[in-house]
Amino acid sequence: MVHRRRFLQGSLAGAAALAFGPSFWRQAYSAPAVPGPGPYGPLLPADANGLALPAGFTSRVVAVSGTPVVGTSHVWHGAPDGGATFPVPGGGWVYVSNSEVPFVPSVPPAPLPVAGGASAIKFDANGAIVDSYRILTGTDSNCAGGPTPWGTWLSCEEPILNDDGHVWECDPFAAGQGIERPAMGTFAHEAVTVDPTRKQLYLTEDDPAGRFYRFTPSSYPDLSAGVLEAMVVAGDGAVTWVTADAATPAPRPTGSTPFNGGEGVWFDSDHVYFTTKGDNRVWDLDVAAQRLSVLYDAVAIGPDAPLTGVDNVVVSRAGDLYVAEDGGNLEIVVVTVEREVAPVLRVTNQNSASIEQGGTELTGPAFSPDGSRLYFSSQRASAVAPPLPGFGITYEVMGPFRMVPPAVAAAGASPLATAPVAAGGELPATGLDPRLAVAGLGVLGVAAAGLRAAREAAAEAE
Repeated sequence: MVHRRRFLQGSLAGAAALAFGPSFWRQAYSAPAVPGPGPYGPLLPADANGLALPAGFTSRVVAVSGTPVVGTSHVWHGAPDGGATFPVPGGGWVYVSNSEVPFVPSVPPAPLPVAGGASAIKFDANGAIVDSYRILTGTDSNCAGGPTPWGTWLSCEEPILNDDGHVWECDPFAAGQGIERPAMGTFAHEAVTVDPTRKQLYLTEDDPAGRFYRFTPSSYPDLSAGVLEAMVVAGDGAVTWVTADAATPAPRPTGSTPFNGGEGVWFDSDHVYFTTKGDNRVWDLDVAAQRLSVLYDAVAIGPDAPLTGVDNVVVSRAGDLYVAEDGGNLEIVVVTVEREVAPVLRVTNQNSASIEQGGTELTGPAFSPDGSRLYFSSQRASAVAPPLPGFGITYEVMGPFRMVPPAVAAAGASPLATAPVAAGGELPATGLDPRLAVAGLGVLGVAAAGLRAAREAAAEAE
């Protein structure tokens, strides 16, 4: 999400367009994604929840801000934003969701306990809700984030009034408090993703003059120390990196390339996909070749562009990229591996205007571990009158989502023959690396266990 303060810096955004030479743009647009029918066909009239879905898809509401999650006593947070799912040992899964509620000092000067942070909903193997709880509390405007291959949730702060946001590492499987990871930079964090092969993380900065960052831990997967860098893009799309000071707010080192409002980011099969909402683009970083290209550009397509207000992203088991809209016409849109762009769902009973006008945005797209369910939220669901600040709704959509890449399906292989491992050695639906389970570490991984140990040690110290 881009706040009003950052839109006022729009005069800086032009620098991003000047950072790339003509040869880069010729290469970038050589094979962009274009509108098409998509894999699921047209959207039907809206269902009882106000969602327009393709044939064969259904929806349900799983949580509403300010009310207890069904079957639990946990009150769902306001302004739900970035999300991810994690498989539970023995069956079921957890959906984690950030809260983009600002840190507001109270009187006396102690933070409101519901500011920012993140919560989780636990489902059993049949999809029934069995628990809900807080995994992070008292932080500021937690926007998006990302799952790690070792089974933790990285929650990203995007403060409204300053650039002092940090990344917090959280255990999604139990109520508790995350651990701050300042080595990953001090800026308006939006989202983060992990390349498990090269043991590096990529981060977006939500600002018209923001940068695209890479973090290399000193001792992967320990995120307490490491090297932060910012991307430099040459005229031909070749990528290099320059060191950034993790302690300096919005470091933006000299020579690094500006990106106009970084939003969602996701790693899959040696590619990092990320969005920039200021110019309505989806970018493709080939990390093996260290080369950047434009996968989708709404401006280049024109007024009939099927995807605008690009925001959070997730990759499905089939390798398709799903993009949630902030504004636009409140759709989640798929960019397929065939480079077709088409809507998968639309929220019809809410206001797509700006936040200042009481509008909403779609956030937190994430697939269940088996790939059959898509979770997302409407952050400021304004079907009520007047709109309630932070009043959000979290949905689940079930349907015949593609489970394997089209080339694999055409060869006649069954979904079970290839799932859940994707070509890059990870599970796109959750980001979890199945090699951890093979190594006997379990889906929690060593880092999640470390988070619990650190909390226990802190409690004993008190």
